[in-house]
Amino acid sequence: MGHLPRLGSCVSHVTMGVVPQTQAPLGRRKECGLPDRLSQNLRVAAARADFLESGAAGAAGVSQSLAASWVRSQAAGVDTMHPRSDLTDIDTGSRLVRCAAPVIEQLGQDTSSLPLVIALTDNHARILRRVDSSAAVGRLLDRVDFAPGFNYAESTMGTNGVGTVLESGQPFSVVGAEHFTEQLQPFACTGAPIIDPLTGRCEGILDISAMAEAWSPLMHTLVKSAAKDIGRNLLTDRSQAQRALFDTYLRADARSGRRAVFAFAESVFMANAAAGRLFGPAEQLAIREHAAFIMGHRHTANDTLTLATGQVVQMRGTRLLVGNDASGIVVIAEVIEQRGELARLHLPSTEAGFADHLLPQTAVANDRTRLLLDDLERPHVPISQGSSPAWVRACAELRSAIADGIPTIVLGETGSGKFTLVAELFHAEHPGGRSISVDASQLNSDARTDLDALLRETREQTLCIVRNMDAASTEGVDRLDTLFRALGDHRDVITFIATVSDSSLDSDLPFRALLDHFEVAVTAPALRFRTDDLGAITSRLLQELAPARRVRLSPGAERTIARYSWPRNVTQLREALQHALRTRPVGEIQDQDLPAYCHTASRRLLSPLATAERDAIVAALREHHGNRVVAASHLGMSRSSLYRKLRTYNITA
Repeated sequence: MGHLPRLGSCVSHVTMGVVPQTQAPLGRRKECGLPDRLSQNLRVAAARADFLESGAAGAAGVSQSLAASWVRSQAAGVDTMHPRSDLTDIDTGSRLVRCAAPVIEQLGQDTSSLPLVIALTDNHARILRRVDSSAAVGRLLDRVDFAPGFNYAESTMGTNGVGTVLESGQPFSVVGAEHFTEQLQPFACTGAPIIDPLTGRCEGILDISAMAEAWSPLMHTLVKSAAKDIGRNLLTDRSQAQRALFDTYLRADARSGRRAVFAFAESVFMANAAAGRLFGPAEQLAIREHAAFIMGHRHTANDTLTLATGQVVQMRGTRLLVGNDASGIVVIAEVIEQRGELARLHLPSTEAGFADHLLPQTAVANDRTRLLLDDLERPHVPISQGSSPAWVRACAELRSAIADGIPTIVLGETGSGKFTLVAELFHAEHPGGRSISVDASQLNSDARTDLDALLRETREQTLCIVRNMDAASTEGVDRLDTLFRALGDHRDVITFIATVSDSSLDSDLPFRALLDHFEVAVTAPALRFRTDDLGAITSRLLQELAPARRVRLSPGAERTIARYSWPRNVTQLREALQHALRTRPVGEIQDQDLPAYCHTASRRLLSPLATAERDAIVAALREHHGNRVVAASHLGMSRSSLYRKLRTYNITA
């Protein structure tokens, strides 16, 4: 986008319009200039006007795909001035919404400073969820009914980044005058289909919208990558639900005796031999339909069913839930020969009705997807490449623990890169492995979660990362204790690692009860203790934020960055560089381009000798577990000198 530093905003020879279709040449292009974009928009607007006046023949100069969309919109009778989207009921707890949630939330965090809006729709173009990275863009989109519940089908709203994606079956970008309706022309939208890898069906659309002048071709890459991640989550979710359904069915069948056992889910039907003997095809269909009703109305559904033959069937079993969504049901059916016998039936309370089995909501990533934006067209430099002594030591300790499968706690400040470093080193050690992330703060609800499902069919090297373990409640700690005990029985293929804020170690938080499960603690040093790496880290971030641009820091900007203490570490440094790139998108970034807070630090720029002294003090404190008396003796200085240098260097370790 024009102001999209995360994606690389100005790209040489930008081709506006539908991506990836090839457009007819519309004149010689300039490099990232507003006049070029304005000229492009005017040419498309002229082609649209000619189309509306003389039909398809007037759409010369635009891609065939765009012209075809205009033809479809016109044939559907879309009002070019005042289209009206209808408001419909939507399912905000659907499997698609559930599987898309972690991807959209992460995407929202990664683009929080950018002028765009992220939207998820179903396969009928109805908007299910919207996340506004820019409140201003969101307010403008509200005026054109681009909000949850509204329908953005091409037959309703004309050419747009939702409906046109559904019609074309491929990622599509619509910028400015390319929209069929005039009220959408201030915007640019890029959408990609979300494909279920198992069925090949389009389950919905992921869309990113912005103002037309802020659009970038790399939005296309971003939305396509995120849609692919949602598709993988759909596959993981389906696989987990089907495994759980099959396991539950086998257990019920083993205990059923001569009773009929059924298992129902989307595209799944299983029945034991007793079911075939007791019920004919019509009766089995009736039981299946009633089971489907119970899945959707579990609090009000009756667990008895009267068949057409007059037989009364008592039904009980287990519903499999993921969040509020029923993914399957296992039914044990018993026949009561006479209706009157129903009153004399006294089943134990533990056997009557249906129990709920809640499956865990987990985020699974591998070496390709653990960083959401890795699929963008930019090089990725591993963060484990550093030269600061404390960082090199932390990487070596963590690499050794992962290679040996040792349960490890990774300590460090917020934003210091703990989670990314763990995932990176694991996948470097086990290229074909998988990683599972569990956020301890999500284990605080009252719902019962079966964490043992994480272990099912584990046949390859697996990393289980428990993020923010210190944020777990008492209930969450109990669940994690159960999980860690189970993981300990699979040490040959599973490594479990937890991340914890080092400041929480002095607290009495519940997570301290879990420390006995771990054998090694590794500290990821804060950014202010990585002076030797600061230049490389800054260069890497600039390369990621603006991969297609020539951007560099001025000596003054480098000094300002070196002086600041960065309390939120790499996360805050990234935000500061994003701010600077919006101010100066190309060329040499000056110190005044950085946020104002960067200029308020009291820490002075250190000489190489002072830097070496500071790093030695930090290393001594860490080696002696923060004992300042012993550290001072180790360094050969008095305690008063050590305390003075702690203040001078702003050392908090």
